[in-house]
Formats: sequence, structure tokens, C-alpha cells
Amino acid sequence: MRVKVKLFAGLRERAGWSERDVDGITRVEDVWPVLSLGPEPAGLLYAVNKEYVQRDQELAEGDEVAVIPPVSGGSFRLSAEPLSLEVVVDEVRSDRAGAIATFIGTTRVESRGRTVEHLDYEAYEGMAEQVMAEIAAALKERYDFCEIAIHHRTGRVDIGQPSVVIAVSAPHRQDALAACKEAIDTLKEQVPLWKKEVYEGGEEWVGRGS
Repeated sequence: MRVKVKLFAGLRERAGWSERDVDGITRVEDVWPVLSLGPEPAGLLYAVNKEYVQRDQELAEGDEVAVIPPVSGGSFRLSAEPLSLEVVVDEVRSDRAGAIATFIGTTRVESRGRTVEHLDYEAYEGMAEQVMAEIAAALKERYDFCEIAIHHRTGRVDIGQPSVVIAVSAPHRQDALAACKEAIDTLKEQVPLWKKEVYEGGEEWVGRGS
């Protein structure tokens, strides 16, 4: 049986390829051993046909298996162009809203004692937007809000530029603020997006929760 395996971020660079057909595996847990990339790193997740699955998931001919390294944390839109707070806010305006809460994540010049030159973001397109939508649906069950929008950059993001913009409109500020905070916290844990810090003298892929 043949499946398509996709790698991202640090795993892609480590392997030297991003996509490859692999024969002779029947379960997700069989994928890593055939990649010949050494011991399996902690924290890997797997997705089959753009949905997260458990390691004992059985595979079918032609499945796409994505090996997901720890993510860093979108309407749910990915953009290679600069983000606009005004555009994101306009997407959530509602006559029901008494408040609009926003979050803007920007590239800072210092990180862990190093001088950062810029960031590079990579995404599993298609799945990233889908997971953003799932986050929004889960938030809708816990908070009374009108609309939510998440836009996230891909590619190079220079110092001071936004990498993610989130807006939530709600009848009351408590729900708008709480849903906005949970949206960014959950995005950084679940959405298949990766961040590379390019700093003076080197570069490094930054993992979950950064």
C-alpha cells in the first residue's frame, strides 16, 4: 500500500524533502520508522487527509499523512502579504456587538537573549485554516460572541510587523475579551504553523507555545 508523507519546518529541512510516496505501511505509527530520520522527536502529531489522528489509525491506499512537529503558534486566512487590523475588524462587525476585542502578535527584536533579524512562518495550508475554523466553533460553544476572524502571515515577517491578527465581536466585552485570549492561546497549540527565528549569527525553528 502506498501513502503520501508530508514533512514541515525543521523536519523538512532535516530530511531534505517535503513530500514523498512511501510503500508498505498500514498504520500511522509505521510512518516514522521508515523515514530513517533517527529517534522520533517528542511532541509529534500526525494528520491523515488534513485531520489529526491517533497513532494507531489505519491507513488506506493514497492517504496523505502529515508529520506535524510541535506548532508555534486565519474568516480564517493565511496571507503572504502584510496584515491589516482594519480589515480583520471589519470582518467581525455586527449590529449585535457591543464590543470588539483584538489581538495583534508582532515580531520583536529580542528573543531569549538574541537579536532577531526577522521571522519566517510556514503553514500546512488547507489544514491550518480548517483547524482555525474548528477552534472558532469550539469557542462558540463556550462564549456568546457574534463573529471571529483570524489572519496569520506566512513567509518572512520583519521586526515590528504583525504575524497574527485576531478580532472577536460580542454583545458584551467579557465574552469578546475571553474568546480572543483563548483563540490565540489555542491557535499556538493546535494550528499547523511553524516559526523560524532568524537572528544574528544563525537561525532556529521555534516550537510549541512560543
